[in-house]
Amino acid sequence: MLIEFCVENYRSIKDEARLSLLAGPMREHLDTNVVTPSLNEGVTVPPLVRSAAIYGPNAGGKTNLIMGLAAMREAVLLSSSRQDPLPVTPFRLDDASKAQPTTFDVTVIVDGVRYQYGFSATKDAVSDEWLYAWPRGRVQTWFMRSNTTAGETFKFSDNLRGDKEVWRRATRPDALFLSTAVGLNSVQLKPLFDWFKTRLHVAGLGGWPSTHSTKWCLGPRKQDLVDFMQVADLAVEDVLVEERKFSTEMIPDSMPGVVRGVVQEMVGETVYEVSVVHRSRNGEPVEMDFDEESDGTLKMFALAGPWLDSLENGHVVVIDELHDNLHPALVKFLVDQFNNPDANVGGAQLIFSTHDTSILSQDVFRRDQIWFCERNQHHETALFSLSKFHPRKGVENLERSYLAGRYGAVPYVRSQRRGGR
Repeated sequence: MLIEFCVENYRSIKDEARLSLLAGPMREHLDTNVVTPSLNEGVTVPPLVRSAAIYGPNAGGKTNLIMGLAAMREAVLLSSSRQDPLPVTPFRLDDASKAQPTTFDVTVIVDGVRYQYGFSATKDAVSDEWLYAWPRGRVQTWFMRSNTTAGETFKFSDNLRGDKEVWRRATRPDALFLSTAVGLNSVQLKPLFDWFKTRLHVAGLGGWPSTHSTKWCLGPRKQDLVDFMQVADLAVEDVLVEERKFSTEMIPDSMPGVVRGVVQEMVGETVYEVSVVHRSRNGEPVEMDFDEESDGTLKMFALAGPWLDSLENGHVVVIDELHDNLHPALVKFLVDQFNNPDANVGGAQLIFSTHDTSILSQDVFRRDQIWFCERNQHHETALFSLSKFHPRKGVENLERSYLAGRYGAVPYVRSQRRGGR
């Protein structure tokens, strides 16, 4: 589970932005929207919220916050195995910031252990890296890495077991020690690495491709996915998937030669043909090609597999503009799945940005689940929680107050001049 994510000097985020999923002292929705993590015996941590919504104007920085978490994940997974520049982009509208490293830091719970891990880096080198762990309730500093003009230094705790010197020597200046050590069989660090790899799922504006849901339909759990679509009132009776090997006969004659050459490289690969079954007026099943469905149905199908998988296995799902191509009722349905402990059996969490204010309500969220991004006159993003405004519980209409500008993070639209200059 994710407790906190911090990012500094990344794209439009100049000063530190800190997104916290720690539940505040308010009492509303305690039985639904709040979960107490399961830790090792005798270890406690404050309860966490199951979801967080991020609002703000276009170009306010919502996407950059989500991209920051995706960039951290990419660096952890790939920095030790490839020579590409590290995926960092500093704030470029300030000369001092352009020359400074970008900083990422997460606090997470993995298999009953709390970790705080982070690093600072430019595209070419890691300047600092750190890992703290609380396996028995008291903090342990497992490693500290620092790179200065005097050289690079590592400090290791006796609590970190394994061939630490071998891992240190193998760590390139532009690679993370965590990634390198796991690649060289560090059993102790692998759970944290695997959290980034298998439990953190970040999607951009386009969401996920439909591949996951398609493969789900080939297994024994297909009916669960169909039921999910039906609960969302999409009038889907069934989903049919045909698995085939791609062949040259499947390439249309009208395809341009340049494109044909690229597509021919897919020959022999497995492809899937998906169709959706609806019920006709007289009750007969009607099979329709997947591309005949609406954009909303296609997006819900693509989300269904990852949603069900995450709810069952306790993943952290992060998605930009969840509302895109979806009716507000479907957005609320998706959010409710995470806030409902009967559906969210694995302790999953959802973080999403949206412009859909219909769910900006105290009936849906606690105040500590709502966040805002806004940009100042220097184009710097600030992130802050609704909790700082203390709206009256059960009284204040959050949607109306937000659209009226009470909390900020709304676009300021200037009137357009007519004629002349």
